[in-house]
Amino acid sequence: MSFKLLVFDWDGTLMDSEARIVACIQSAFADLGEMPPPREVAREVIGLGLEEAMTMLWPDGSVQQRRELVDRYRFHFLGGNETASSLFPGARELIEDLNQRGLLLAVATGKSRRGLESALASTGLRGQFHATRCADETFSKPHPEMLLQVMEELGADQAETLMIGDTEFDMAMARNAGVAALAVAYGVHDLERLLRHDPIDCVHEFGELRDWLERNLED
Repeated sequence: MSFKLLVFDWDGTLMDSEARIVACIQSAFADLGEMPPPREVAREVIGLGLEEAMTMLWPDGSVQQRRELVDRYRFHFLGGNETASSLFPGARELIEDLNQRGLLLAVATGKSRRGLESALASTGLRGQFHATRCADETFSKPHPEMLLQVMEELGADQAETLMIGDTEFDMAMARNAGVAALAVAYGVHDLERLLRHDPIDCVHEFGELRDWLERNLED
C-alpha cells in the first residue's frame, strides 16, 4: 500500500491511558458534588474533545457547570491524579522505526494541546511527529477538520493517508475525510463498533499493529 502519511490517535492507540482518564473524569464530578459516572460510562467518551465529552456525560448540566467540570478534569489530569499511564509496549520503537523509514507521522487527538504536549514530553516522543492536532485547536472528532488540516500541512492527499485509532470517533473521522482507517481493538471501543465504519483492517494487539504496518507499507 502506498501510504506516506500515518496519523495516529493518542489515547488507547499509542498510550495506555484509559484508567487515568476515567479516574480524572470521576474525580472532576466528585469535586462538583455530583455522582461520578461508572467506568463503563466514562470510558465511552475517550477520544472526544473535553467539551463534547463532558456534554455527553452531563447533558443536564449548565454550560457553566460543564466548564467547571472541564477545569477540574484538567487539574486532575495534568498533575492532581497519580493513576499511572504509559505507552503500549513497543510504541516508542515503532514510531522511531517508522520515522527512520521516511514516513510522515502525525497525531490527531481529542486531548488538549497542553495535555498532548505534556504526554509527548513525558514519553520522549516530542520531535517524532511531523504534525499534531488537538481538539481544542479545531473541531472534535468525528468532524474531519483536524485530519484535513494535517494532510494539508504535510502535503498528503486522501489516497496517501492512513488514520490509525481505537474508537469509532477515529473511524468516522477518517471516513468523513475520505481516507482509509486501520482499527485497533486493544483500546476503548470493541471490534463490533469499529467495524461499523468499514476500516480497511483491524488489529487486536499492539504487536499486531507493528506486524501489519511492516507487511502493508511500501518502502
